[in-house]
Amino acid sequence: MNEHDYQLALALYAGAALGCLLVGWRITGWMWRWLREPLRVLMAVLLLAPTLVDPAKEQFAPALAITALDLLFKVGNNVWRAVADLSLYAMLAFAAYLLFALIRWPIERSSQARRRQRETAAGSDDEPTLREILEQPQARPGTYIDSSIEPRGDRRVRIEPRL
Repeated sequence: MNEHDYQLALALYAGAALGCLLVGWRITGWMWRWLREPLRVLMAVLLLAPTLVDPAKEQFAPALAITALDLLFKVGNNVWRAVADLSLYAMLAFAAYLLFALIRWPIERSSQARRRQRETAAGSDDEPTLREILEQPQARPGTYIDSSIEPRGDRRVRIEPRL
């Protein structure tokens, strides 16, 4: 395999790996964020972690592919090097993700607290609850008999329960 073939194979693998990452992002999109993000990090590590194939030529290949091919065909001795590289890259990626998550956590908590303060200051308690509307005599959707619980503005279409 000459240098041109090596670069072409690497470019094809990079395109396929990015396609697999895109599919993985779409598949994990519905999950809880604290499960989805580590799974995405793991997918990226498995697909993009390189390992040294030939020390003389300094050629690299995907560690997952080297591990799978060496185990499948029982040739070569690159399995342990590839597994070691995979675990090293996984450890570094999860450490970086953990640092990112620990930095992001207090920022999100403070922004949620500010949002809650803004909602309570805006007077979200002025809206009637569904129970208050249904307890009115002869209540029909869209009609309000008791003027003391009539909602403000044009927000009569949807009534959210008060938590």
